[in-house]
Amino acid sequence: MHQFPTQEAITDAVITGIKTAKNNYKFWTADELYLSYAPPKFLTIHVSQEIAKLQDAPEIFIDATIADILRCSLPQRDAFKDFMKSHKLAQDVVCLTLDERFEHKTDNDSVSRVIMSLKNGVRNVQSEYLFEVDRMCKMLNRDKKEDSTLDYGIFAFYLDISNSARKKADKRIEEIVTSFDDIVKEYSNLKSNFKGGEVNVIENIGEWCVGCYIIEPTF
Repeated sequence: MHQFPTQEAITDAVITGIKTAKNNYKFWTADELYLSYAPPKFLTIHVSQEIAKLQDAPEIFIDATIADILRCSLPQRDAFKDFMKSHKLAQDVVCLTLDERFEHKTDNDSVSRVIMSLKNGVRNVQSEYLFEVDRMCKMLNRDKKEDSTLDYGIFAFYLDISNSARKKADKRIEEIVTSFDDIVKEYSNLKSNFKGGEVNVIENIGEWCVGCYIIEPTF
């Protein structure tokens, strides 16, 4: 069986991917700060490229549906409909899904391990972000480890603000993480941690940072 990368390796690749996206966008546009103006999927593509560089790279799926992820992570593949109904999950897509890499015998034997939301231009607490964190919680939370193959979820983001912003980046990060913590606390079998968040100051222009909010079962 192909060895799956560690959480640390995946998270580092996500942060590196977003920073690479910023550097490439700056080279492309000469804009030192506002990666948030980049085209859709700009972060997703760069993060995918970094993860693909890992020695034990997983299979990477962009915009996999919730139904397919559940079908590839629940013990019974046909249980996804009942799971979605009981957890009030509507059909949607997830930015990135990481699956175990192995030689497939059919098109129905994938094993999903990590779900990921990537957001650009995150500056404040928004209902959209809270919704995505709560959705990951619903997919990850369970009583027993064997009830799902999903190991953890990541809400990764790029934050940029101008130097004229009254509320600085560090305060914004604190408020965002606290709002996510409040959601995770509603689930008895989940825990969370935050990686990244170092604020970079561009003199006379603004501030930017990259963060990864990680949600995982407690066992």
